[in-house]
Amino acid sequence: MKILGIDTSTGFLSLGIYDGSPRAGVSGAGTYECTLELGRQMSSLLIVTIQRALGALGWQARDLDYLACGLGPGSFTGVRLGVSAIKGMSWALHKPVIGISTLDIIAKNAINTRPVVVALDAKRSLIYCAAFKNTKGNLRRITPYLLLSEKEFFSRFKKAVVILGDALPLYKEKILKEIKGVTILDRDYWYPKAHNIIALTLERIKEKKFSNAFNIKPIYLYPKECQIKQSQKIKC
Repeated sequence: MKILGIDTSTGFLSLGIYDGSPRAGVSGAGTYECTLELGRQMSSLLIVTIQRALGALGWQARDLDYLACGLGPGSFTGVRLGVSAIKGMSWALHKPVIGISTLDIIAKNAINTRPVVVALDAKRSLIYCAAFKNTKGNLRRITPYLLLSEKEFFSRFKKAVVILGDALPLYKEKILKEIKGVTILDRDYWYPKAHNIIALTLERIKEKKFSNAFNIKPIYLYPKECQIKQSQKIKC
């Protein structure tokens, strides 16, 4: 089984490749990953990077069995780029797709017995977030995916938790003041890791939770009128 998984919802391209078949001289399966901070170059380098990664293993796109991508929430443009690329490959290659929330992917960076909250900067003084609980070694989401104001965030999360995500530079001081016993993870844990994309993809394949190019959709939490720029200006 061969899998390609990507997330482009932040300024980073997280790309993972899973090879489930033994290769010459190598036993068992392997996961290969790379993380590149591309920022505004994402649109021009995404497909090129995918091609190079597959080529490094001597693969062509048609060799893949499954495709996976982060669905956001996150950068509106970044999410669209990644989802569109995977949808296009899925349609052209007739391969199934696994869509995974970026919040789920980042949450797996934290292995802890306490509740985990992923908090991402949604701009406009808003926060994308969700809470997770470790149950028998597996993180299980215990809230919906949320878009909260600062006031709503601190009203909702009051107990000792582990917090990670790129909203921390904006709210770290208040988090330390308002949430007693909180643990804040450093920057290495704030962004999607490709091996987490692969791990979550394998879980969903095992559970037969996969889709196709026509049904997979990004996770947008902003109201609809905020997602597409109108001819005049955004009213939100």
